[in-house]
Amino acid sequence: MSNGNGVAETLSNAAEAVADTAKDIGKKVAKKASGAVKAAKKTAKKAEKAVADTASKAKKAVGKKVAAAKKSLKSASAAGKKEVAALKKKGAAKKKTARKKVAAKKAAASKATKKVARKATAKKAAVKKATKKVARKATAKKAAVKKAVRKTAKKAAPKKAARKAPAKKAARKAAKKK
Repeated sequence: MSNGNGVAETLSNAAEAVADTAKDIGKKVAKKASGAVKAAKKTAKKAEKAVADTASKAKKAVGKKVAAAKKSLKSASAAGKKEVAALKKKGAAKKKTARKKVAAKKAAASKATKKVARKATAKKAAVKKATKKVARKATAKKAAVKKAVRKTAKKAAPKKAARKAPAKKAARKAAKKK
């Protein structure tokens, strides 16, 4: 056996090889992470588009329902007015009951309009909730990727420092022996 220099050299070579491997792994992880980020962004865009489509469909549906409700209100109002006119001809005593009937019809029609409006609001809220959920998922994926890249970088850095120290020690020992 020699005076130990060969062993120190072998160890430093091995440490360098390990550091190089760690760097390569770090690069590969970073590449895959960027791919995951791109995929998450793409998914978020698709979801956003789907949400926008759903929102526009809901808006159209609500518009149709509101129009139908308005139409029914108009017809109820017209019918009520006709009824009042007919009752006026028949007599003043029957006026009170006619007013009650008209009021009941108008109340029913306005109730239907309110119901439609509530449904539309609920659909919009669901759409917004879906958008937020997608955005949160994309952000979480980005954070996980960044964390993985940082973790590999931290692991590779201390190994470099540890590699240099034994080589310097071995050089000092060799100098003392001479």
